[in-house]
Amino acid sequence: MIDVRPAAEDEFDDWHRALDTGFLQDPLLTAEQRAARLRQFEPGRALGAFDGGRCVGTFRSFAQEVTAVGGAYVPANAISNVTVSPTHRRRGLLTRMMGQDLAAARERGDVLATLVAAEYPIYGHHGFGPATWATNWTVDVGRSGLDPRWAGPADGARIDLVDGAEVRALGPKLSERVRAVTPGAIGRGELWWDARTGVARFGREWTEPFFAVYRAASGEVEGMVAYRSKNRWEGEQPYNSADVEWLTAATPAAESALWRFLCSIDLIAQVKTGWRAPDSLLPFLLPDARAARVETHTDWLWVRLLDVARALEARTYERSGSLVLQVLDEGGTAGGRYRLEASPEGASCTPAGGAPAELTLPVAELATVWLGDGSLTRLAALGRVGEEREGAARLADALFRTSGRPWCPDSF
Repeated sequence: MIDVRPAAEDEFDDWHRALDTGFLQDPLLTAEQRAARLRQFEPGRALGAFDGGRCVGTFRSFAQEVTAVGGAYVPANAISNVTVSPTHRRRGLLTRMMGQDLAAARERGDVLATLVAAEYPIYGHHGFGPATWATNWTVDVGRSGLDPRWAGPADGARIDLVDGAEVRALGPKLSERVRAVTPGAIGRGELWWDARTGVARFGREWTEPFFAVYRAASGEVEGMVAYRSKNRWEGEQPYNSADVEWLTAATPAAESALWRFLCSIDLIAQVKTGWRAPDSLLPFLLPDARAARVETHTDWLWVRLLDVARALEARTYERSGSLVLQVLDEGGTAGGRYRLEASPEGASCTPAGGAPAELTLPVAELATVWLGDGSLTRLAALGRVGEEREGAARLADALFRTSGRPWCPDSF
């Protein structure tokens, strides 16, 4: 019998060996890597599947807050490090680990569970739906149409190069400012900043990236970027790239200036943006928007609603309306018939009693629109949502949709 249970701290090495096996990674950790990864290991929330004393499956969760539409921080159970060894697939181990973890999350009072999926087909079976998407672009600087003589902001603002210590000092305040107005964003704790400035080293080799800070005319930090350069020369001509690791901006002026800065660096022929919001300003900042080529557009943050009423009441709505939702949840306890009364002043979500359902939908499909993205009209056309009253899907889209698309800037 395979035992699924929390891994003890003295089982960390065996647990991590199974994790690396599942992700086809080198299982040998340096002392620095082990120390960094042990900071993520929370006894009681790192589950393992053990067969005869050997760990053959891994599953880790941790506390998280997700920014809802309107800016409320919603308590979530973030899931990561999910693997099953290739010798033990198709035995229900993921289902058992997921079931234990989600039950504990409900007991704690978490409203959501979240994850970033390595493979698309797996997590819909467990009630998760893709709630945010991400896009990365490659900018051909030479054809972008930007003035190569750009010498920085002309409005009293400035861009300065800084080091990792300054990033750790300045970054958290800026990040919190951005998180508060970005549906789908999550908090960045101390370990996040340590990992991106070399204090905690998860990889075998570390070199510090370039860091630049945008300061408004007032001196306030409103933007920050980390980037690396990949050098390539052909025929004595530079074809170097600036590869963005992360870029955070609290204002359109800061975001615009940082992209202009990256595209104006001498010897840089391409800017690789890294993962950005799908409705990022970037392509249309360029005189020739086609100079920004989409490299990948993909699902990003997946959400699983654990408490439908609290989740729908936590967010805001741009218009008023009433809907009766029949939510189906085969793998959990979030199912039921709910009446949503929404308006710009607030919302209530209560049991609908005997009122007939207007929309019938799995909990995973409700999760895809909770942050303001997705389309219930499209899901109804695909047969994944049942429209019990004509026009109910269009009304639901009008209620749930937002003027901007949600985005989770981070993976975990």
